[in-house]
Amino acid sequence: MGIGYHGLQFLRFAAKYAQFGRVATIGRQGLFLDKSEVRNMIDVGADYRHEKYCDNLLLRHFGANSVDSWDYSDYEGASHIADMNKPLRHVSSAYDTVIDAGSLEHVYNAPQALLNVSELCCDGGQILHILPANNFCGHGFWQFSPELFFSLYCESNGYTATRVFLSSEYRTNVWYEVAKPNGGQRANVISFTPVFVLCRTVKVRQPCHETVQQSDYMHIWQQDVSIEPQVNGRPKWREKIRSVLQTSVLVDFAYMFYIELSGKWSLSSRNPHLTARSVDLLAK
Repeated sequence: MGIGYHGLQFLRFAAKYAQFGRVATIGRQGLFLDKSEVRNMIDVGADYRHEKYCDNLLLRHFGANSVDSWDYSDYEGASHIADMNKPLRHVSSAYDTVIDAGSLEHVYNAPQALLNVSELCCDGGQILHILPANNFCGHGFWQFSPELFFSLYCESNGYTATRVFLSSEYRTNVWYEVAKPNGGQRANVISFTPVFVLCRTVKVRQPCHETVQQSDYMHIWQQDVSIEPQVNGRPKWREKIRSVLQTSVLVDFAYMFYIELSGKWSLSSRNPHLTARSVDLLAK
């Protein structure tokens, strides 16, 4: 749990739209950058004191009035001890900004944890997620899809201004903004590198999480005729070659090379669901 390069840039992006005010972090958020990296990204001043956790950075440079942390254990000195797998007790919507930077993937009951995040946030407050998307198998319980955030954080559920980006762990200058799926289309992304999903949304009223469904299936169910759902299966030629070679190594490499060249599903501006955005311009 902590703020790395993409996380700090995403905080800068969010700060353009709202003062952080009263902040809750899910887990005690460490600062996974060295002093020089922070200085290169933020004008912290000559008296900047680099610390293990991000609390003072939020207080001094992001307009936070207070910073509380919520965690299952007090091993890192969290402000509040609570199990995010369960409903939070005696909690009012007290926070203007709720930050989940690499925490919810470690919580088994993700739907309840997402509801808890919203319960912590006040009406008009912002929710920020920086979570693993692709190629983080084994890191936690879950990897998250942009589809989840678009389907959950929609206006009918009590949210607005939802924006979702994907960022490669190894590319610091560009994010890919994900277009909200519509018309039964899925925003598919296959990547060579580890990818984070970054989401900002604004809670406008008491949320409803009872009717979250995947958008392409919602589109199918609303049709009068039977429509075959999209299948993200491997091309038939891949299976034929695989059966001949009796090995998947070369075939898998060829398939990934095909994905990258075609751009249809890759993490690139050639993917019709993604738009490349300059990180410097977004966070400036």
